[in-house]
Amino acid sequence: MDDYTDDSATFGDRLALAREMQGMSQAQLARRLGLKTATIQNWEDDRSEPRANRVQMLAGFLNVSIIWLMTGEGEGAPLNGAPAEDMMSLVEELRDLRLMHLKMAERMARLEKRLRDRQESS
Repeated sequence: MDDYTDDSATFGDRLALAREMQGMSQAQLARRLGLKTATIQNWEDDRSEPRANRVQMLAGFLNVSIIWLMTGEGEGAPLNGAPAEDMMSLVEELRDLRLMHLKMAERMARLEKRLRDRQESS
């Protein structure tokens, strides 16, 4: 993103910069969010804006603060200078841990239900 400057940047400019710093294509980001690539294109071209819940998801996926993404102010510039491939591996590891956490929580809920069912039948 060669023409990016903090003073003139729009939401779409910051979104594109953050996405590129993560080494993601528009299609990859769209897939992760469960959207069409055209939606990401429209956001980056400032033809439309995401709802608040999508902005939160974008900030998380792109490792930037919500405030920076929306206004360009405050901390949260993409990656804080870290190489994109290093950040991507950390993000992938974090995603794996979250998935394991969800699976463990579901397993615990099933066990609790079985315990409650046995207590009620005794």
